[in-house]
Amino acid sequence: MAWDETNVWIDGTENQDLYQQLLTDAETAPDRNAARKKIVRPNEMPWELSRQGILKHLINEGMNTRMETVDAYMQIVPPGSKSGKHRHLAEECLYVLEGRGYDLHQDCDVEITDDYHWKPQDLIQKFEYEAGDVIYVPPNTIHQHFNADPDRPLRLISTINRIFKQCGLNDLEQIEDAPEYTPGVTLTPEIVRDMLKTKG
Repeated sequence: MAWDETNVWIDGTENQDLYQQLLTDAETAPDRNAARKKIVRPNEMPWELSRQGILKHLINEGMNTRMETVDAYMQIVPPGSKSGKHRHLAEECLYVLEGRGYDLHQDCDVEITDDYHWKPQDLIQKFEYEAGDVIYVPPNTIHQHFNADPDRPLRLISTINRIFKQCGLNDLEQIEDAPEYTPGVTLTPEIVRDMLKTKG
């Protein structure tokens, strides 16, 4: 009889209004979203001297903007320098705003079970680019950006989908730090200008 397992499934006294929370979230979204930025001014875009390098965040989950699914930052690589080297599960698209350079990409064999298992492949590919080009970084590819110009900075706009993180797949690993990285440094326009001067 179908009710034979009643003594099992009927157990428990905990109550939560989880469905009501979904309804409330949907009903309050328009007012909440009205307070979120649709325009972000340069002075509202946070700087970060990160392990990946000099970043100016354009859109980020922590910036209270209307963007729900994409994060974007501008990466500035000083003349003759390089970014950090990292790997992440989500694919990435970068637009070359200024300068010229190249990327080194190393694909990985990956297995996702309860955790991640990945192994770099032997082949390392070099991709050269200049202002106006778009760079595609495949999922789970170790990559690093190099500024090939000894006199001018390289500026890239990076976009990445944050859905992977929201699905519990925030597999991000820093393999090598950018040469400019120093923990605890607070960037200002003056400090960034100084970092972008040629080393000659």
